[in-house]
Amino acid sequence: MVTVEPIWIEGVPFTAVSVVLPKTNLLVVTHDKGYIMCGALDVDLLNEKLSDRNIVAGRAVGVRTIQDLLEAPLEKITIGSKAFGWEEGMIGKEAMLKLAKDDD
Repeated sequence: MVTVEPIWIEGVPFTAVSVVLPKTNLLVVTHDKGYIMCGALDVDLLNEKLSDRNIVAGRAVGVRTIQDLLEAPLEKITIGSKAFGWEEGMIGKEAMLKLAKDDD
């Protein structure tokens, strides 16, 4: 099953995507500038093979729900995310709000 739904963090809209797979879930919270994702995200691939795209993304591990993803610290981030003030260890929802703050 695939679920795509709007979510609000401190009054700011984002999109949450959940994909139920055998023995795991794929979880993403996205914004037009970047996204956070569960442990399935290959940050090294984004940084090394796709570096020319300057992708803004972060990975949190051990999460089972969208709420877990928003509350978990980002274990690894892309080089491109640093331009938005992201740091490893930052909570997912804080990182996402930094993307939205740049909209102002």
